[in-house]
Amino acid sequence: MRPDILNPLFAETDTLDGVGPKLAKPLAKLGLTRIRDVIYHLPERFVTRRAVQNLDAASPGEQIVVALTVTEHRASNGRGPYRVMATDTLGNVCALTYFGRASYSAKKLLPVGETRWVAGRLDQYGQMLQIVHPDHVVEGSGDTLQRLCEPVYSLAEGLTQPKVASLVQQSLERLPELPEWIETSQLDGAGWPGWADALALAHKSDHETARDRLAYDELLANSLALLLVRAEGRKRAGQPLRGDGQLRAKLELPFPLTGAQKRSNEEIAGDMAQESPMLRLLQGDVGAGKTVVALEAMLVAVESGAQAALLAPTEILARQHFETLQAMLRPVGVEIARLTGRDKGRAREGILMGLLDGSIDIIVGTHAIFQDSVNYRNLGLVVIDEQHRFGVSQRLMLAAKGRRAPHTLAMTATPIPRTLTLAQYGEMDVSRLDELPPGRQPIDTRVVPQDRLAEVVDGVARHVAGGQQAYWVCPMVRENEFVTEDIAAAEARYASLRERFGDDVVLVHGQLTPELKDAGMQRFASGQAKLLVATTVIEVGVDVPAATLMVIEQAERFGLAQLHQLRGRVGRGAEKSVCLLLRGDALSETGKRRLALMRESQDGFRLAEEDLELRGGGELLGIRQSGDTPFRTATLEQIQRLLPVAHADARLLMEHGDGLEGARGEAARVLLYLFERDWGVKTLRGG
Repeated sequence: MRPDILNPLFAETDTLDGVGPKLAKPLAKLGLTRIRDVIYHLPERFVTRRAVQNLDAASPGEQIVVALTVTEHRASNGRGPYRVMATDTLGNVCALTYFGRASYSAKKLLPVGETRWVAGRLDQYGQMLQIVHPDHVVEGSGDTLQRLCEPVYSLAEGLTQPKVASLVQQSLERLPELPEWIETSQLDGAGWPGWADALALAHKSDHETARDRLAYDELLANSLALLLVRAEGRKRAGQPLRGDGQLRAKLELPFPLTGAQKRSNEEIAGDMAQESPMLRLLQGDVGAGKTVVALEAMLVAVESGAQAALLAPTEILARQHFETLQAMLRPVGVEIARLTGRDKGRAREGILMGLLDGSIDIIVGTHAIFQDSVNYRNLGLVVIDEQHRFGVSQRLMLAAKGRRAPHTLAMTATPIPRTLTLAQYGEMDVSRLDELPPGRQPIDTRVVPQDRLAEVVDGVARHVAGGQQAYWVCPMVRENEFVTEDIAAAEARYASLRERFGDDVVLVHGQLTPELKDAGMQRFASGQAKLLVATTVIEVGVDVPAATLMVIEQAERFGLAQLHQLRGRVGRGAEKSVCLLLRGDALSETGKRRLALMRESQDGFRLAEEDLELRGGGELLGIRQSGDTPFRTATLEQIQRLLPVAHADARLLMEHGDGLEGARGEAARVLLYLFERDWGVKTLRGG
């Protein structure tokens, strides 16, 4: 149960003054449904203003507070702005400019002949000084002069800055007194304020130590929860699986294993031989041979008399894994089956019986393989493909499926920088496949300006005429009013390419139904369609060895990790492959560097680290794109700087805290509930 001390923070926002049904909607849009959410809705930036005696003392572009006397109101004809003319103490003229409905409030706020204190940004429009949409207009200077440093919050339609500031202020007044969960030496050494002070300071100014303290809280909560899950897993009785190597010896692989594959096989086999269940992440670059490593692990389970299950995120990937594994297992004599949500009737019954009586050794499928109706004779190993799509809570759910906890091997083809691996998978051991199999040809990567589009289409035509296949990736599905005209929408591109290629071209994007998407992918995978026009839905998994050309339109709009993933869809067969990055005219420095790195390097781990540097506080690689980053308060820079310290502190607390007993242990429990890392708390509930 959540500690009572936190109840005030988990009260609904409609308990705050001024929040009715009308405000509830925009607040919910921002995820601000409880007091706790409001206090952690930190300002995006701060506006710092200077109080000036007159306009001569200020420069255009500066944020100021100044006393002005209103001389006249000028309404414009048609849709032009509404201007209120005013003068300072020296007689300098300044226009207070309003657009749209804001002009109604201007009439009330600024009566002719009266003096008002005005806060806003001073600009020059032709020869005239103006302040567009002043932030504040008040009769006395006191209130405005107190706001010389003011927070700017992210908003949703229906909310204003003063409204959010007022809700934050009310919420801060309700803060309970919580016990301190940070080690005293860490707190003093970093010069951090207490929790409540840190929150108040972070809303008042760009207070770095306060922000760091709040980020550290979140990172500590996350690390603790992951370590608790790990400790709990180790306590659970698993089954040691020690294969005799007989089945693995029968595998006929087309190429020798790389050093990284051999090392990973040994690490995994070592884990599976232990009584405590394995929790291991297999990180492999595109084409590094994760499937072979996973297959060897599954054969260890089968050699030991247990069953193995491979979970894929989509039906098409499940089908592809099944076909690949089936071909590799032919000489071995192991029974493998596939189960997805589409399997019905007798076929499904047969598979369920085979899993229950043990005649099926390996099952490949989507989430269907973990439904309540699916039971195993002895499930010993679960392999999860495309790990970043599954959060910790799903990992726990899968672990509960066997009679004894099965070993878990998670695979991801998104190389993740080491810092973020710790953030996402702190409860897992990590194996990295950082070598490519021999015989893999490097992909020829070129950057082409968008204005050479016609030549690129001709090149695609020659490529297809030669019997090969190609991908064409677009950044957006449909043009809409929020997107500039120059974005090549996938539907428009498909229509134009269809005029040239007819039925040889197929379209796949995320807004199609799963059936249509699968059918399109299947036409391409089987070779019926020669050109696949798609959005980034193809970045994961799909394996079409005959596809040797990848065109990525407006490549500068994608992150490095995503570009690398997309490029990895080609270069899967023996033929030489090419990746063309089409770029727009307006290239930022970051965009240039990104495209240059793509030309230089095919090492996904290096690109992931570089991506982290380039993006700064932006998106976390493919992780935030898939909605699974665990952090709301900590920025990317703070994660890199503070996470190793928080992780070490959490480990210390676990080792000396006797399962979070004692005063600091109790405080740490409060922290876990505060940040809703309840999957970590659940493992404590017995204790």
